[in-house]
Parts: sequence; C-alpha cells; structure tokens
Amino acid sequence: MADNLEPVTESELTTDHWLTHAQQLTVIAIERAHATTVFPVRWKSIISKLESVPTNLSDLASHPCFLKNMLCRETLQSVASTLSEAIDLAERCESSDVVRHGKLQMQSGIDSLATKLDLNLRDCALLVKTGVLSDATVPVVSAPGLVVASVPVLNQQLNVGELLVRLHIGNAEAKHRVIDSLLEVIREDEKSVLSVFSRSSILAMIQLLSAGKPKVREKAATIICLLTESASFETLLVSEGVLPPLIRLAESGSLVGREKAVITLQRLSMSSDAACAIVRHGGIRPLIDICQTSDSVTQSAAAGALKNLSVLPKVRQSLVDEGIVKVMINLLDCGTVLGSKEYAAECLKNLTATNDHLRQFVITEGGLKSLLTYLNNSIPQEAAVGALRNLVKSVPVDSLLLFGLLPCLVHVLKEGVLCTKQAAASVIYKVSGSAEVKKLVGEFGCIPLLINLLEAKSTGARVAAAQAITIVMSCPQNARELKKDEKSIPNLIQLLDPSPSNTTKKYAIACLLMLSSSKKCKKLMVSHGAIGYMKKLSEMEVSGSKKLLERLERGKLRNLFSRQ
Repeated sequence: MADNLEPVTESELTTDHWLTHAQQLTVIAIERAHATTVFPVRWKSIISKLESVPTNLSDLASHPCFLKNMLCRETLQSVASTLSEAIDLAERCESSDVVRHGKLQMQSGIDSLATKLDLNLRDCALLVKTGVLSDATVPVVSAPGLVVASVPVLNQQLNVGELLVRLHIGNAEAKHRVIDSLLEVIREDEKSVLSVFSRSSILAMIQLLSAGKPKVREKAATIICLLTESASFETLLVSEGVLPPLIRLAESGSLVGREKAVITLQRLSMSSDAACAIVRHGGIRPLIDICQTSDSVTQSAAAGALKNLSVLPKVRQSLVDEGIVKVMINLLDCGTVLGSKEYAAECLKNLTATNDHLRQFVITEGGLKSLLTYLNNSIPQEAAVGALRNLVKSVPVDSLLLFGLLPCLVHVLKEGVLCTKQAAASVIYKVSGSAEVKKLVGEFGCIPLLINLLEAKSTGARVAAAQAITIVMSCPQNARELKKDEKSIPNLIQLLDPSPSNTTKKYAIACLLMLSSSKKCKKLMVSHGAIGYMKKLSEMEVSGSKKLLERLERGKLRNLFSRQ
C-alpha cells in the first residue's frame, strides 16, 4: 500500500472516513495497475473497472441516507478491501512472485479480483439506484446481529428492511448469513416480516434458490414456501421466474429442499396459469417420480400438485403420457398417508371427467377395483365416489356387481358426508337399469338410506336421492319397502315446493304416483297436504301432477261418502 496512507483502525473509522480511505486506495490501485506489464489483457479489464469506482463512490456519497445507514459503511469497507487486494496483486505481478507461485495461480488471482470488483460496483449501483437505502433506513422489526462478509459482527440490531437489502449485496457467504437471520426473525414474527417483502426482495430470494450452496437453496425454499401461504405473493413469484428453480430443486435438492419446493409447487399449481407454466417447464415428471419414491409429506404434496394439474383438460393427456394413471392407482393402494390417497382419487376423478378413452384406460389399469377397495376401507371421500361415478358409465353392470359395487355404495351412504352420499345416490341411479340390479339395490339395504337422504339440506343430494328412488321403486319389492317406511311419504311431499328452482318435485311426483295405488299411502299423502301442492303444480302443468291430484281427490270423495 502507499506509504503516505496513515494506519487505519477499522473500528475507529466513520462512514466518511471509509469513503476517503476508499478514494485514496482507488488512486493508488489505478497507478499500480497501469504500471504492470504482466498479463496486460487481464489488467486492462481490471483498470477499466477501477476507473469506474470513483463515480460509484461519488454517487453513493451523494445519497441522502449515506450517513444514516450501516450498509453504506459496510459497502465502503468491502470496496476498500478489494482495492487493497488490487494494489497487492499488482505489486506481486511486478515481482518474483509470478515465477514463484506460477502464472496459473496469478491469473486465477486476477480473475478473482475482477469478480470482486464487479460485485462491489454492482452493490454500489444497487444501493443508489433502487432506493433500498431509504427502505432499509426505516425500522420495521428488529433482528439479531448479523455477520457480514468483511465485517466481523454488527453490534447493532438490524431491521427487516435492511436484511432484505442485504439479500442483494455482498458475496455468497454474506447472503447465506442474511438468510439465516431472516429465518430467525421469521420464527419470531412471521406475519410482520413477510408483509414487507417487495418485488426486489422476492427476486433476490429466487436468485438464491437457483444459485449457491445446497443449504442456501434449502433455506431460500423455506422462505418462499412461507411466502406462498399468502395469496398476495403467488402471481409475483410466478412472474419473477420461481417455477424453474423450484422444479430443479424438487428433482435433485436435499430432503428438506425437495419438501419445501414440492409444497410450494402444490400451492402455486392451484392457479391455472401457474399450473400450465409448471407443465411447460417440465414439472410433471419430477412430481410423478416423487409420488413413487418420497416420504409421506413430500409424496402427499406432489400428489396434490398433480391433482391440481389434472383440473386442466388440456394438460390431462400430458399427465397420462407421463404415466400418471398407474402412479395414482398405486397411491390408492399403497399411499403412506390419507392425503396422498385423497389426492390420487381426485386426480382420477378429474382425468375421467369427460374422456371415455381415459375412463377405459383407468379401468384397464385396475382403477375401478382400487377405488372400491379404498372406499370400503376408509371414511368415504367425495373425490373417490366422483371417480367411481365417472367410471360406471364405461363398465358392464355385471362387472360392477362382481367387484362389489353395491356393498361399497351402502358403506358410503351410511358413513360418508353429504356430498359423498349424493355421489353414491347418483351411481345407484346410473347402474339401476335392469330389474336384477334394482332388486339387488333393495336387498343390500339402500332404500332406507335413500329415504333419509331426501331430508338433506343440499338440493343436489335431494335430487340424487329422488332420482335413485324413482328408478328403483319400479321393483315391487322396493315399492313395498317404501310403503312400509314411515318417513318416505312425508319426505317426498316436502319436495313438492312449486318454486321454479325446485328440480326435485317432478321426481317426487313420480314416486308418489307409484305409491298412490295403496289406500294407506293416499291417506298419508292427503294428511300431509299433498292435494294443495298438486293443485298449484297442476296449474303450472308439472308432469304427473294432474293425474296424482285426480287420484287423491277421488280417494278423498270415496272416504267422505263412506263416512256418511
């Protein structure tokens, strides 16, 4: 270093002192660099960078927050350190060190110097041009002390805004320490920290996700995973390019990194635009592989992401081409957690929603048997019954009975939640085409369960139950069971609301017409107000209402004359 520079004690220097010190070092470094004759091409590039330093230092010094923010002091310290290295390296190039250490080592040192200068220049420009100094000066949430590249330990506490700025500046080691501090602060006050993330902070986090050591990527994935819990960040994350590095991390990251990446992909894939982008960036294959090999949490998240992708009709064939059908069926059979099985069933439901070819393929691969087994051995899920409802369209009834369809439907009608019961009633309606099946429906105990479903608050469930009862009661045995059940007629009459939005009334009328051959049933209908409903429905010309009204009034007149 130059002889005219006084010894510098870092702890005693203010920001202004560091600025002066860096400016002095710049002059000396440029002089030394110009004097070198070894590796002229490399040093010419170094000189160009050194000559840019004064302008960057001047711009930084003119910022209103120059003296208010520790970031300026640290940046100047880093610049001074690099300049000192440049001076020492230039002096070594003109000494016997080149011979003693070898040209390759010296070239490597010059290249490393060039990288550090680029980093310093970029950091100075970022602090000046992006406004981050102003953001970082406003305290938000306190964070623990932070170790930075060229500074042993900061004694003052840093605010979150400043931590986020540090994601942009310094070397990889410094950023690693920053992300450790961010995670510590997030553990203390997650909501406050995440609320101050900006577009530039997210971009910096994505850059850390795709570069650096595995531990850094893992920690960046953890923070990004937390960000996706807030819907306000999803669009920004995708637009800033988070998907490709997430997919790569899901393919080959550490166990924790893969888990966080896949959970994030699952959350982001709920958006149709993000789901299409995941497919476009090659995300299907890694997710399918994870479904077959990973632990329960990651496996469930991967299955959930694939389920979200299967919602999009234009993506379904790509999923099938990658082998998703076999994988989802295997999850139904062998999934390690219930969540995986649920997602697999919903995925199969989506795949078979409109495409008969895919229905046949799922059946051929054993999907029907796996669905029935799953439904019988667990609390029935709507997705599994929905998938079953799609598949019964493409399977002969005899095969369905052979696989044990009716016991499964009884289990669903008894144990399922309302939406699963509705789906089960729809399946009964679809398969009850023959007299044999209708008889079996009654023998397996479905009739009382369908009658109970008529009381459901859900219109869809009432419609499904009424449809199923209408079709199966043409079997005399089932009709007799309906007549015996005390709740059947009251429940059916409750469905006669004449409002146009009530779609169950036509099914209720059809059932009541078939039951009206019984005197006991007609009396019950009259006592529960069926005649009043029929008069209104006749005026509306609802099918079957006039015929039922005539039967009820005829019976009423006969009863009147018999009493006289």
